[in-house]
Amino acid sequence: MTHELLLAGIDGANPLGFLAALGTLRTAVRSAENATAFRLRWIEHANAWRPVLIATSPLDPDTLVTRLQAQLARSADDPAFALGDDPSVPLDDYRRYARRAAAAALTGDRAWADFAAAFASEVPLNDDGRVPDTALRTMSGAGHQHFIKFMRNFIDQTQPRHLHKTLFEEWRYDDPVQNMTLRWDPSDDSRYALRWSDPSGDPERRQTGSMWGANRLAIEALPLMPTLPTRRRLETAGFHTEGARKTHWTWPIWNVAAGLDTIRSLLDMTDVQRCGRTDAPVRGLRARGIVEIYRSRRVTTGKFRNFTMGMPIPFA
Repeated sequence: MTHELLLAGIDGANPLGFLAALGTLRTAVRSAENATAFRLRWIEHANAWRPVLIATSPLDPDTLVTRLQAQLARSADDPAFALGDDPSVPLDDYRRYARRAAAAALTGDRAWADFAAAFASEVPLNDDGRVPDTALRTMSGAGHQHFIKFMRNFIDQTQPRHLHKTLFEEWRYDDPVQNMTLRWDPSDDSRYALRWSDPSGDPERRQTGSMWGANRLAIEALPLMPTLPTRRRLETAGFHTEGARKTHWTWPIWNVAAGLDTIRSLLDMTDVQRCGRTDAPVRGLRARGIVEIYRSRRVTTGKFRNFTMGMPIPFA
């Protein structure tokens, strides 16, 4: 017998929401003794694709939040987030970090190694002597905004109430955004040209603008999207780059219960990534349970990156 719980707060077209759903599943699985104790599927609800968490034992919102918080609390001193304030560090620093992560994996816990593969890679080497990093990295120190440092902020400050309103309530963005954003939500694209006033001096940033719970859960999804060196550059699962500044992120939505291993394969499936390209039509995705495919553009403004809302890509 299985039990289902609708995570009605999450919209699968929102890049941050999609990552938060994956992070919820991965955290729940890590909290269980059986890796198949939790699975995930999506349903149409309230004009969006919403995730449904499937468990082998009874589940309600409070029970899930308690379980998630207990598992996330174990990350307070996780060495995976000690690489630096940003993932693009000097080569020797990354090699030491990666070797320690590999040694930890030999003891049975792959979490650190999985984060190491998600953050960066030691080859190919950048011209500045630093390792190339994930396509999900949105900041690297400009304006005192640091990718991994801000992750540590979420790890330290996110509470159960933040998880609850992310998973089960309409997102109100009523958490402070200053030093508390990973820029994965399209609303984080707060360029001066798009606003009445300079966002950097907006006093409301100290009170509103972020969803702490969503960002905290999204961090846990990173190991599902590793990096991989190719002949030309470091690639990230789910991403496609054309030229220097044209990068897209494509992800599927599925309506059948899928575990973590299945989802890993879906996120980097070649046919999913080829959708929408007239030179390479694909078929048969619906037979695999895929009901929607979203594509988001990564927008670079100055030294910051943001993501657009996912747009549906037609497929047969």
